Amino acid sequence: MLVTEVEFELPKGYVDDAGNLHRSGVMRLATAADEIYPLKDPRVQGWPAYLIVVLLSRVVTRLGGVPEVTPGVIEGLYSEDLAHLQDLYNRINGLAPATLLVTCPNCGQEQEAEVPRPGG
Repeated sequence: MLVTEVEFELPKGYVDDAGNLHRSGVMRLATAADEIYPLKDPRVQGWPAYLIVVLLSRVVTRLGGVPEVTPGVIEGLYSEDLAHLQDLYNRINGLAPATLLVTCPNCGQEQEAEVPRPGG
């Protein structure tokens, strides 16, 4: 069965205007529309780095008791929480690079190596 939603816990949490802390949430898998439509957003066209804010506001379906996850909510996250959600987004949507543990033939040291994606 395909899992389309993943629960998460933010490292720090989102603090709303009333001072309430929200840490647990749900993110769903992204659709093609989630990745395409934000490109038409004037905020993204004027500042491409804003893409992740709009994108996450589309795929984070729940964040504690926040009534609606909007770009403004994502803007209010601490940097560590934003990075956490970006990493989760990449992992659940198959965008994280694959790695293998390899051993150097010369020195015998083990290290992780990134495996290139087919066609990439």
